[in-house]
Amino acid sequence: MAHEHEHEYEEEMMEEEHVHIERPTIIAPSILSADFANLGADVRRVEEAGAEYIHIDVMDGTFVPNITLGPCVVESLRKVSKAVFDVHLMVEHPETHIEPFAKAGADIITFHVEATRHAHRVIQQIKAAGCKAGIALNPGTSIYTLEELIDDVDMVLLMTVNPGFGGQKFIENTLGKIHALYHTVMDNELDVDIEVDGGINAETAESVRSAGANVLVAGSYIYGAQDVAAAIASLRG
Repeated sequence: MAHEHEHEYEEEMMEEEHVHIERPTIIAPSILSADFANLGADVRRVEEAGAEYIHIDVMDGTFVPNITLGPCVVESLRKVSKAVFDVHLMVEHPETHIEPFAKAGADIITFHVEATRHAHRVIQQIKAAGCKAGIALNPGTSIYTLEELIDDVDMVLLMTVNPGFGGQKFIENTLGKIHALYHTVMDNELDVDIEVDGGINAETAESVRSAGANVLVAGSYIYGAQDVAAAIASLRG
């Protein structure tokens, strides 16, 4: 009987290890899917519908095959929005872009670990500029690249599509990476948000939340919805 009780206890402990601590879900609509002719109005629309963050995709045409916007646009949007500006730098040499975007009104600046040789220095630059620091990984980049960096960042962004364009299909095998990162964060008692970006809708949102993500970027799913508030609510589950 004692052995049976021990076996039951082990099973309970294993189940407890896979129970995730619920963290409030933060919604970050990506302006890549907004109407650029009416960008200020589109930013206000999602903010009024309940989004906490505005995810601002900055692309240089080199790191990713697309070009979007610069600090002057962020500065203009800052005048019409009180939301957290979540600036995602998909650019080569991110260190040259930190100060301009911080001055323009960024609250969080995230850069790609693949885009720089001196990631820790970039983190220091972001914090010195008065912003929270995030680090992003492409789908093909291992979370082990974060081993010497994760103690110093506020957020990790895991791309769930290959960056560069909106409207792509969610890459399913990124769920294991989200799950592994969640346990790294929790096991080390780190105050680090896990953000996901790419192919997020009501169905994939449930999967990434279950895996441990707490900041969800969505573009076409939100901006293409007839009822934006309902779309945002559905991402929270």
